[in-house]
Amino acid sequence: MAQTTPNISETRPVIRQLDDAAINRIAAGEVVERPASAVKELVENAIDAGATRIAIDIADGGKTLIRVTDDGCGIAPEDLPLAMSRHATSKIDGSDLLNIHTFGFRGEALPSLGAVGRLSITSRVPGADTASIAVSGGKMEAVKPAALRAGTVVELRDLFFATPARLKFMRTDRAEAQAIGDTVKRLAMAEPAVTFTLRDVSGGGEGRVTFRADRENGDLFDALHARLARVIGREFAENALQIDATREGIRLYGYAALPTYSRGAAVAQYLFVNGRPVRDKMLTGALRAAYFDFLSRDRHPAAALFIDCDPTLVDVNVHPAKSEVRFRDPGVARGLIVSSLRHALAEAGHRASSTVANATLGAMRPEAPQPTPARVYQMDRPSQAARQAAYRAQSPGFAELARDYSGSIVEPAPVVTPVTAEEPVPQDLPLGAARGQVHENYIIAQTADGMVIVDQHAAHERLVYEKLKTQMAENGIAAQALLIPEIVELSEGDCARLMAVADDLSRLGLTLEPFGGGAIAVRETPAILGEVDARAMILDILDELADQGDSQMVQARIEAILSRVACHGSIRSGRRMRAEEMNALLREMEATPHSGQCNHGRPTYVELKLSDIERLFGRS
Repeated sequence: MAQTTPNISETRPVIRQLDDAAINRIAAGEVVERPASAVKELVENAIDAGATRIAIDIADGGKTLIRVTDDGCGIAPEDLPLAMSRHATSKIDGSDLLNIHTFGFRGEALPSLGAVGRLSITSRVPGADTASIAVSGGKMEAVKPAALRAGTVVELRDLFFATPARLKFMRTDRAEAQAIGDTVKRLAMAEPAVTFTLRDVSGGGEGRVTFRADRENGDLFDALHARLARVIGREFAENALQIDATREGIRLYGYAALPTYSRGAAVAQYLFVNGRPVRDKMLTGALRAAYFDFLSRDRHPAAALFIDCDPTLVDVNVHPAKSEVRFRDPGVARGLIVSSLRHALAEAGHRASSTVANATLGAMRPEAPQPTPARVYQMDRPSQAARQAAYRAQSPGFAELARDYSGSIVEPAPVVTPVTAEEPVPQDLPLGAARGQVHENYIIAQTADGMVIVDQHAAHERLVYEKLKTQMAENGIAAQALLIPEIVELSEGDCARLMAVADDLSRLGLTLEPFGGGAIAVRETPAILGEVDARAMILDILDELADQGDSQMVQARIEAILSRVACHGSIRSGRRMRAEEMNALLREMEATPHSGQCNHGRPTYVELKLSDIERLFGRS
């Protein structure tokens, strides 16, 4: 049976020039994906107009009403009809599309919104009368006089009424309102000197304020820190590290959270390029690579990072919604993010997130009396004979410490030594002085203003792991040559992508060479990995390169081996430690970077302030 081809008609197709209404509706399909997209375009226009106060009112998730009010410079009455025309803008002159200093520059947003909804603009410039213009479904009305003290009010009603098919793809009012809230918060983070107010006026009346961020004062970092505390949360601000670095004309600044303040999804990652919120795979991949050694694969870092550079070094015109960018030299931007974050994390030393202590205090709070029987908490503890056998196996001389109770500490014989003024009192040190050990696993230390509980196995495992990494960095990664090189057949594109990172892989012990066409020869593999399925490894690396633009897979495997070696070579749970051993562990933690979290991003210690402990007992 003959099969018809739907793309070929019997009559010759005729090329037609579309009218302005159709053109604007097509443009709206690219620029205005949902109500949040309209809010983004209108708020960015207000910021470009120099506004210091921006109020956003929405109804029914932005489907029936979006109103943006600002105190910016306004639009002159004679310019209002031009503002509703396509590719008419005051932000560029068209001579240089790379030297862009504003959010908007295409002149498409307002005519696109007027083509699919009912749009009205009321504006006033200083020294002129207020004027208003309206566009409904692409049909423009005449300019009319209006009343407004200053600034501009843009009102969009019945979004997509002119394209009813688009309404079928809208999500619930609640989901659309959440998307609008996320959009406004991202813009608020980029502009701490501007006051933002988001109000839901569904059902009429004054509605309710769903988000408000007042203008922040102070220098760049003080204002940004306060704004991030307001938008992301105070816990993030308390556990974030300040970032400020410059390389080859690109500046990176902002705040990145400690590894112990991680999230279950990438929902707290905010990236900005020249003040513009972006979602860029290269940048998010660099952020993940910076935390690669501190978080397990199911945890994600939290950060708000800003990249500032000359506009000619980055192309913002590669995406209809301008949510992606392209750097002239992406390697510089990526390297700056990775190196700056790793340096900041190393500078943090043993510091751990305060949320760990808050969770601990929450678990300690007494429960309200309940009529139901009290819950029974039960733990499987090793028998006395098993503990004695473990002590003998782990270290001679510890068996005699095995008693019927846990928590003893063997103090050494007192030795009279002169104490100089420079010697710090142990409990004045960051992790304090060891006071005891409980359940043969947790060290209790007293600090100047509280106490610290240390997981001895997790802490020592991290210390050993850091030593192994340092040794590997100093001595290099040993490679084992394959007796017969393994040939892996790939497409020419995959082969070129892989050979572009061949030098980086070679430093990790994986040596690749082109073998003609799309084939590559694997000549050496990292010795620490033992026997390797080279083809499977190459394909995994290609998948990461395609998805993230970079591959950490080989390094991940190597460091996983180091992590297992560190685990087996560290102090085991169930071993009793002497006072000098516990204090030595605390001092080494203070001197070792990243010792505040284990190899999987979990905390190695919990610090409780004396004031918090006193509140538990009602002494505050």
